[in-house]
Amino acid sequence: MKQFFKPLNLSKITFIIFLTSLIFSSCEYIRAKDFSSTFGSKEEVLAPSDTDVMLELPVYTSTRTGQTIYHCGYTVNFNPDWLIPNWVAYELTEEEANGKQGRADFFTEDPELDTHCPSYKDYSTSEYDRGHMAPAGDMKWDQQAMEECFFMTNICPQDHSLNTGDWRLLEEQIRRWALKYDNIYVVCGPIVSDNPERIGRSGVAVPDAFYKVVLCKIDGKWQALGFLFDNDESKHHALKTYCHSVDHVEHITGIDFFSALDDSVENMIEADYNPRIWGLSD
Repeated sequence: MKQFFKPLNLSKITFIIFLTSLIFSSCEYIRAKDFSSTFGSKEEVLAPSDTDVMLELPVYTSTRTGQTIYHCGYTVNFNPDWLIPNWVAYELTEEEANGKQGRADFFTEDPELDTHCPSYKDYSTSEYDRGHMAPAGDMKWDQQAMEECFFMTNICPQDHSLNTGDWRLLEEQIRRWALKYDNIYVVCGPIVSDNPERIGRSGVAVPDAFYKVVLCKIDGKWQALGFLFDNDESKHHALKTYCHSVDHVEHITGIDFFSALDDSVENMIEADYNPRIWGLSD
């Protein structure tokens, strides 16, 4: 009798199991799961599919220690000395911005971290909030994405008035941009001094300030905008007050943002900024 099916070898069985696990993952779309790249040099950063350039992933222009972890809804590069992220990056689409998943509200250690992870208790006796970098409001599209944004690798000590004030207002504005322009790329993180204040038994570094840079297409053209916030903003200011060029944020942080863009486009949109293009006014 003709044999139509050959026995599967071990490698094929392993592949099928792996593929099945991806299909039935609780996360609807893991954009960067199991993707690895060399950070620290300026080169095009590609996603698992060669056609999907991960525009949100930055590279360093200066040496910095950190482990890069790819979660369902965001990517984090975690600093083992500061015990807070160097940066957190993600893409937010129109569909994701309309998500209805409930808030998790339970901070946990990151199981993917190879070094010591701070505890939520490190913040308990301090004057600082557990400030999300990738906000829960941007992870309402999936339960796993929501739960993972409460990993302590996504958290920084943040002044309460900033966390609940103008930083939150920018998070809300980014969701409006995602709804209006279909998708937006976001990178954010702390700015830390040489001898920072430390909190908790773990000695978590307290940032002096925070940065956020955003990228999207407006009227068919790439536009980029940077923001800088002191970690003690007790008064409300218009969002345009915090605006800077991406080049300026790169100079302060030592990080190269949106390097996967063509150099001519990147250089043009990062050199200057115009809040009015983004609808920001007094």
